[in-house]
Amino acid sequence: MIMLDRKKAPKFKQVDNIHFLDVVKTTLDNGIEFNYINGGSQDIVKIDFIFDAGNLYQKKPLIASSTNQLIKEGTENYTALEISEGIDLYGAFFEVENSYDTATLTLYTLTKHLTNVLPFVKEVILRPSFSETEFEIYKNNAIERFKINLEKVSFIARKNFMSAIFEENHPYGSNVEIKDYENLQITDIKNFYKENYNLNNCRILASGKVDKTVISILNNAFGEKKISPKQPNKESTTSKLKEGSFHYTNKENALQSAIRIGRIFPNKLHKDYYGLQILNTVLGGYFGSRLMSNIREDKGYTYGIGSGIMSLKNAGYFFISTEVGSHVTKNALTEIYKEIEILRTEEIPTEELDLVKNYLLGQLLKSCDGPFSMGAMFENTHEYGLDYSFYNNYIKTIKEITPKTLLVLGVKYFNKSDLTEIVAGKI
Repeated sequence: MIMLDRKKAPKFKQVDNIHFLDVVKTTLDNGIEFNYINGGSQDIVKIDFIFDAGNLYQKKPLIASSTNQLIKEGTENYTALEISEGIDLYGAFFEVENSYDTATLTLYTLTKHLTNVLPFVKEVILRPSFSETEFEIYKNNAIERFKINLEKVSFIARKNFMSAIFEENHPYGSNVEIKDYENLQITDIKNFYKENYNLNNCRILASGKVDKTVISILNNAFGEKKISPKQPNKESTTSKLKEGSFHYTNKENALQSAIRIGRIFPNKLHKDYYGLQILNTVLGGYFGSRLMSNIREDKGYTYGIGSGIMSLKNAGYFFISTEVGSHVTKNALTEIYKEIEILRTEEIPTEELDLVKNYLLGQLLKSCDGPFSMGAMFENTHEYGLDYSFYNNYIKTIKEITPKTLLVLGVKYFNKSDLTEIVAGKI
C-alpha cells in the first residue's frame, strides 16, 4: 500500500513550450482559403466559415450584427424552421457569431452526417432570402430587448464605454440608440451581405476528424463555385489614444452602480502585448487578482470585479469592469485607482509574480485542449498574420519577465489621465 504524505506538495514542472497539432494550409479548387487540423478521437468535425464582416466594415450602426443574425432566418429554398429542423435531425449544431472584426458561421456535426447537413449551411451562405417578414420580427424584438437592457446599469456602462474610448463615428465605438434600430432598413442588410459575404471574402477552418472525405465534401459544396479575385483589404480606420474622460449616467433607483474604466491599448502585433497581459492578470485577470482581493474579499463592495485586454485588428483596449453597491461607488473607485497606482510605483513581489506566471501557463495549456480549441487558437493569431510561434513566444516572456520590466509597463500604460471612467447608477 502506497502511503501519501499530504503535507508535501507534488513536484511542479513549468511548461517549456506547447506542441500544437499541425495546420494544413491549402485552398479549395476555386481559391477559397481552407485550413484544417486533423485530430481528436471522436468522429466529429467543426467547420468555421469566417468572413471579414464585423462591425469594422459597417457604414451604419447595427448593420453587421443584424445581417449576421438574419442570414440564417430563411433562404430561397428553406424556411428558418426547415433549416433548424434539418440540422437538428442529425444531431448537428449550427451557430452564427458577429464580432468587431469578423462574422463567423460554425457547424458542428458527426463526420458521417456532413453530407446531410452541409447543404443547409450552403443555402444560408449563398442564398439567404432576407424576407421583409423575418426582418420586421427581428427588428421589433431587438427594439424591445434594447429597451429592457437600457434599464440595466451594466448594459449602459458597457454601451457607453466603447464610444467613449474611440473616436466619434469609429465603427468600434458605435453608441447604439433606439433611433438606430428604428432607422434600420432591409436594404441595408442586403447591401452589407452582398458586399461582405462573398466567398472571395471567406476563409474556412475545419478541425476534428478531417479526412479526405470531409475535404472532398467541402470542396464539392464550395470549391466549384466561381468566385471573383480576392479584393484588397479595406482601408483600416485609425485608432488614436484619447485623453481620459469621465461619463456618468444617473439611475436614481439603482441599487448598484456599474463601473467601467479603460483606454485604447496595443493589440497582438505590439511588442508590449505579452507583458501587458501579465500585468493585467496581476491587477484583475484572475480570481486571486489584486482587484478581487481588495474590492471583493477585503472591502465587500462587489461580488466580482475583473480586468482584461481585448485585441482587435485595428486596435486593442484595456478595461476594468464591476458592479458595486450604489452607496459605495465612490469608495470602490478610490480603491480601484489605488491598485492601479501601485502598479506604477511598486515592483510586484517575486512570490506573487511566480503565482501569476504559473496560473497563466496553466491557462494556456487548458486553452489548447483538443483540435477544436487548437483551431480557435490558430485563427486567433492567423487573422493578424501570425502563427503558433506567438504562443511559444508568450510562454518565453511569461517565464523570463521581471518585476522591473512590468513596473516600466505600468508607468507607460496606466497613467490615470489616459483612463476613461464610465459610471452608470448612483455616485
